[in-house]
Amino acid sequence: MIRHTVDLSPAARGAFDAIIDVRSPGEFALDHIPGAINLPVLDDAQRAAVGTEYVQGSKFLARRTGAAMVARNIAAHLEGALADRDGSFRPLVHCWRGGQRSGAMVTVMDQIGWPVTVLDGGYQTWRRQVTAGLYDTPLPLRLTLLDGPTGSGKTALLTALATRGVQTLDLEALAAHRGSLFGAMPGGQPSQKAFESRLHDALSRLDPARPVVVEAESSRIGARVIPPALWTAMAAAPVIEIAAPIEARVAHTVETYVEIAADPVALDTALGRLPRHHSKATISEWRAMAARGEIADLARQLIEAHYDPAYVRTGAERARPVLDRLPLADLSPGSIEAAALSLAAGLDRGRDPA
Repeated sequence: MIRHTVDLSPAARGAFDAIIDVRSPGEFALDHIPGAINLPVLDDAQRAAVGTEYVQGSKFLARRTGAAMVARNIAAHLEGALADRDGSFRPLVHCWRGGQRSGAMVTVMDQIGWPVTVLDGGYQTWRRQVTAGLYDTPLPLRLTLLDGPTGSGKTALLTALATRGVQTLDLEALAAHRGSLFGAMPGGQPSQKAFESRLHDALSRLDPARPVVVEAESSRIGARVIPPALWTAMAAAPVIEIAAPIEARVAHTVETYVEIAADPVALDTALGRLPRHHSKATISEWRAMAARGEIADLARQLIEAHYDPAYVRTGAERARPVLDRLPLADLSPGSIEAAALSLAAGLDRGRDPA
C-alpha cells in the first residue's frame, strides 16, 4: 500500500529503514534530507537529455526514452543497492516534488510488496520545513555562547561539554569551516541549502527544556550565512568568556590549523585576503614568514595584530551579557576537561557556571 507523510521530524524519519532520494546526483549533492541515500532514476546527463528532448523535440520521444532509462536504472538499484533487502523493508521515497520520478520507483516497490511510503510534495516539503524553522519562527531554545579570542580553545571545550552530556551545537562542523580567514577544511563547504538542512536537523534533535551551548560566531561561517532565527537567538544569548595565555593560544592555533599551515599555496592565498587596513609591508612580511615556515611566529603576530583587535571591536559592538569569565592556565586536555566539568555542573544545576 502506498502511503503519504509530511512529518519529517527525526523520530518520524527514524521509523523508516531508508530514505531514498531518486533525484539526480547533482540535485542530491546540492541538498538532501539528512540521512537519505541517493538512488537516482535518471542521472544528471540523462535528465538533461530527456528535458532537452521534451522542450525542443518530441514530447512522446522524451517520455519513451526517459521511461526506458528509468526502468534500467531502477533495475540496477534492485540488483545493487537494494539487493539484500527482505520483504519487511520500509522505505520512504521522494523526488523533487513527489511526481513522476518517485512515482516510478514507488510503483515498482509496491508491486514487489515492500511497504513503501512516498513523501507528499517531495524534497520541496523538506525545504519548506527547513525554511519555516530557520526563517519564519523564533527558535525555542535557551542558548549560551562560548566566546573568547582566537586560539582560546572554544571548539575543544565545546566538544568536551558534548561528551559530558551537555547539549551543544557545533556550527563550524555543520558548515565545514572553522569560521576564520584561514578556516577552510578539506572537501570545502556544503551549499547554503545543505548547511541549513544540517542545521535544522541538529536543532530539531535538541530539547528546548535544557540549555544549549554554542560557540560564538559572526553571522557568516566561511561562505555560509547563519539563518535569521538562529542568529537572532545568538545575538540575545548570554556569554561565557574564555581566556588563555598567549603562548598557549599560539600553540593551539598552530595545532588547529595544521592543514593550511602545511599548504604554502593555500596559506599565502589566505594571507593575501587580509583586510586592507593592514599595510602592504605588514602583509608582505607575514607572507614571507609563511614562506620561511615560521608558522608559530606568524600565528602570534596574526593573533596580536589582527584577531585580538577584531575580537575587542566585535565584543564592544555586540555587548552581550556575560555569565562568567573562565581563565585557563593552559589549553592542555586536562585543563579543557576540568573547565568542561565545571561548566557542565553549573548548567545542570540551572544556574550560571561557576
